[in-house]
Amino acid sequence: MFSLGVIVNTLTVIGGTLIGIPLGNKLKDRHKSIFFISIGILTILIGVSMGLKSQNFLVVLGSLVIGGLIGENFEIENKISGLTKKISKKDDSNFATGFVSTTILFVVGPMTILGCVNSGLNGNNEILYLKSIMDGISSIAFASIYGIGVLLSAGSVFVIEGGIALLASTFQFLTLPAYLNDFTGTGGAMMIMIGLRILNVKEIKVGNFLPALIVAPFIDFLVILIH
Repeated sequence: MFSLGVIVNTLTVIGGTLIGIPLGNKLKDRHKSIFFISIGILTILIGVSMGLKSQNFLVVLGSLVIGGLIGENFEIENKISGLTKKISKKDDSNFATGFVSTTILFVVGPMTILGCVNSGLNGNNEILYLKSIMDGISSIAFASIYGIGVLLSAGSVFVIEGGIALLASTFQFLTLPAYLNDFTGTGGAMMIMIGLRILNVKEIKVGNFLPALIVAPFIDFLVILIH
């Protein structure tokens, strides 16, 4: 049976996006700049908070380097950007930024892993319900700036969270601090990259670092195996 918590979380992201897009269309450029700065700073703060949860920063470093090289080789960011032309019929960098930013924000972190595993194993959706409220509010803010790219991240929430919930017994190991904290830390580092990108400090192809989220648990497994 599919997780009700995952469905609710997906719907709140969709609902928040549908509220945020028309809100953004009414904002003047000078007002949008305030949103950009505010969201950029908040994203960095979230990233720092997540990053500090890591138990081994060398694991985070290794995950980013290996994952980044994999993503660069497969040009993940360019492929994500390519969806823009198919969906919006124009080359819009905001689409890719919005999709990648909110996908990482919504699916990386302790609440996602713990919530989905609890939902899948015993039907307890309390964590996912709380997460849904937070994601709904965040999607309003991000959609007001990045538009339809945020809406597409609802698909990421549905697929990734749904997969974890359905395979909860398999992913239960990720709830152990040794795995969860470094996974969260790696996601936090990527959130900081996103914040720097939003603030136009540096144009970072964050999408190319997405494989780092898969690499992190493998490196942790090897570290545990060696010790």
